[in-house]
Amino acid sequence: MIIACHGLVKRYKDVVAVAGLDLEVSGGECFGLLGPNGAGKTTTVEMLEGLLTPDAGTIEILGMHWATHEHAIRERIGVQLQETKLAEKLTVAEIVTLFRSFYREGHEVEAVLDVVQLGEKRTAWVSKLSGGQRQRLAVACALVADPDILFLDEPTTGLDPQSRRQLWDVVAEFRARGGTIVLTTHYMDEAERLCDRVAVVDHGKVIALGTPKALIASIGAEHVIEFALAEGVVPPEEEALLALPGVREVRTHAGRTSLTVREMHSSLPAVIDELERRGLGMTELVTHQATLEDLFLHLTGRHLRDA
Repeated sequence: MIIACHGLVKRYKDVVAVAGLDLEVSGGECFGLLGPNGAGKTTTVEMLEGLLTPDAGTIEILGMHWATHEHAIRERIGVQLQETKLAEKLTVAEIVTLFRSFYREGHEVEAVLDVVQLGEKRTAWVSKLSGGQRQRLAVACALVADPDILFLDEPTTGLDPQSRRQLWDVVAEFRARGGTIVLTTHYMDEAERLCDRVAVVDHGKVIALGTPKALIASIGAEHVIEFALAEGVVPPEEEALLALPGVREVRTHAGRTSLTVREMHSSLPAVIDELERRGLGMTELVTHQATLEDLFLHLTGRHLRDA
């Protein structure tokens, strides 16, 4: 294993941020930590990166331990923090050159700028960059050492769709060269697109672990039907909805009813007919294939976006 941690615990004054967490990451995979804000993702990653000391548990990176091999580990990892502050009056090339100077070996600065698509911005001040360009510059600083492991902490939060895809391309290229990636995110599509395996984290614990496809399949249904009724109107009882063709699970949250179903073509008409039979008019109807968001709802009763 490239990364192994067991029994990780991190406590703060009023909260246990990480509560006995176990993880193993294999070489060459993109491993995702998926969960809502406050789930313990960043705290976990910062312990793996050697930025925080765990209150309990063990961490092994590339067969080494932080207590005895700190310098050797730092030479072989690249870190993009959730928020990176860089000198505003330095140019893009100067920033990456500075970070390259921290390591004995690494990539040429120009090559890294090309990888993150910032070659044309090499002489621009950091203060003149857009949000997406700043994020790609932070990733360039992590890549310039030619690391074996790349840690990315919510790299696309707040970015527009084009900037997100550009960063996804950088991740895919690093992985194609055999690198190992640990990625935290609360975007389901990002985890499904990039990650070989995902650990779903909530309240400092891993509540599900596996490939995105296997985790979604564990719900027992491939599709989701969500509907909302007029304010104050009570939806049909759970037993009545579960009796409809193909319905596996029913949840009501924030005025919306969510049904996980096996076959959309038989379940959707049955749901519509049942609501019409009861004289209940819908104000909203949404259907989609099951996602990691639906897995989180299945496990916790909450949406990731609301948690």
